[in-house]
Amino acid sequence: LGLGLSLRCVAEELPMRLLSAVSCLLILAGCSSWQPQPEEIKPVPAERVLAFQQPLENAGEIVVTRDFGWRGGGCYIALLIDRELAARIHVGEQVRFQVPAGARIVGIGTDPLDDSLCGKLSLRREKLARVVAGQTLEFRVISGNDVGFDILPVAPDAER
Repeated sequence: LGLGLSLRCVAEELPMRLLSAVSCLLILAGCSSWQPQPEEIKPVPAERVLAFQQPLENAGEIVVTRDFGWRGGGCYIALLIDRELAARIHVGEQVRFQVPAGARIVGIGTDPLDDSLCGKLSLRREKLARVVAGQTLEFRVISGNDVGFDILPVAPDAER
């Protein structure tokens, strides 16, 4: 009798413990971003692309794609080239910039054109990009539980 009661209590507790563990994992994973598949990526609309669109002599290209994710999913992120506002990017979008060859600062920040709560946040991440004429450099805007938002270079031979 005592053994049957113990087994029943364990059997009732096990699904609840499993549900709690899975819920915690989903909550933690839910804040991290994931890379869109190529067919899911949309270009940033022209009205949100603000600079570095003119073809240049002795120039390279910087391509930035923003991951999908719940964190900041309702907000635009400011894309900065040499600390100049170049575009406002949303989740699952991609933008291309024509930039002079040489050392460039590629960054993300709070969207200065956003007067909602999103525009009140504090965000600044920057990476050095060494642009070679005729070369394309790719970056991803990610969000994660450990770092918040960041911009990361994509390895030239990275699989999608």
